[in-house]
Amino acid sequence: MEDLTVAANPGMHRYAPPQGLPALVDAVLERLRARAGVPLERANVFVAGGGTSGLASVAGAIVSPGDEVLLLAPHWPLVEGHVRMAGGLPVDVPFFGVAETPETAVAAVEAALTARTVALYVNTPNNPTGKVVPRSWLEALASWARRHDLWLLFDEVYEEYVYRGEHVPGLSLAPERSFAVHSFSKAYGMAGNRVGYVAGPASAVAEALKLSTHTVYAAPTAAQLAALRILEGAGDAWVARTREAYRSLGDAAADRLGVPRPEGSTFLFLDVAAHLDGRGLTGFLEDAADRGLLVAPGPSFGPYPSHVRVCFTSAPAAAVLRGVEVLASLLGR
Repeated sequence: MEDLTVAANPGMHRYAPPQGLPALVDAVLERLRARAGVPLERANVFVAGGGTSGLASVAGAIVSPGDEVLLLAPHWPLVEGHVRMAGGLPVDVPFFGVAETPETAVAAVEAALTARTVALYVNTPNNPTGKVVPRSWLEALASWARRHDLWLLFDEVYEEYVYRGEHVPGLSLAPERSFAVHSFSKAYGMAGNRVGYVAGPASAVAEALKLSTHTVYAAPTAAQLAALRILEGAGDAWVARTREAYRSLGDAAADRLGVPRPEGSTFLFLDVAAHLDGRGLTGFLEDAADRGLLVAPGPSFGPYPSHVRVCFTSAPAAAVLRGVEVLASLLGR
C-alpha cells in the first residue's frame, strides 16, 4: 500500500474538492452500486466531513422551518439537533422494543404522521439498542413513505457490524426518496479523521453538498486518502477481525447483564427502573461513576427516563468487562 506521507502525496494537506477526491468518489460509487444494486452516478454522492456532517447537511437540504421529521426511537442523539438547526421539529417515535411486525412498524410511524411530516429517520444497525431492522419491516416503511411522499434518511454508520440478521441498504428500497449516510469512523476506527459519505437523489444531494461546502468545505484530504486505501481493500481484514472481537465482547456483556445479545452496532440499552431510588436516574449514574463506570443516560436517546446505554467497544476488552461487572453489581446480577 502506498505510504500516506507528504512525499508520496504532495497535496495531502491541501484542500480537496468539496465533493471529494475524484478517486474516492469513484470508490464510493463502486461500493454503493455493489451493495445497494442501484445505478448511481457521481451526482448522487459526496464525501462528507464525517457521518455527523453528512447527516446535518442532508437535514438542512430537506427540512424547512416548521417541518417535522420522525425519528425511530431510541435514536442517535445528535440527529435531533440537525433537525432543529434546519428549523424543523424532531418527533420521537417509540419503535425499538415496540414494533414486532412490519404492520406494527408502520402503525408506529402512522400514529406520528401529520401534515407537517417531511421525512423519516432510520438508524440500523441501531445506536443505542443494538437492534437490526429486518428487511420486511424496512420494505413496509419504504412503501409507507412512498405513499405519503416522504424522504427517508438512512443512518447506516454501523453497517459493517451485524452479528445476527442482515443489513439491508436503504438505497435499495426506495432510491428516489432515500438518503444513505455512511462513516469511516465506526467501521474502521477513524472517528478523529472526520470522513464519511452521503448518497441520494442527485438534485437533493446537490443541495446537501452546498451546505457541506459552506460549513466544512471538504473532508480532510489526508483522511480521504486513508479512506481510499480502505475501500481499495486495506480495510477488509481489519473489519473481519474487529467484527468478531466486537461480537464476542457484546455477547459476553449481554450474557452477564441478563439482556438479549446485540444484533449489530456496539451498544446495549438497558431499563434500570427497578434499581432507581428517590434520586432517579441521576443517582444511578452517580453511583456508577463513583465506581469508575460511565454509561450514557437514556433521555439522550429519546423518551427513556430510566434507561442507560452501554458501549462495549469504548475501551480495551478487559476494561469493558470490568465495567460490565460494576453494572451487574448495581443491578444485583
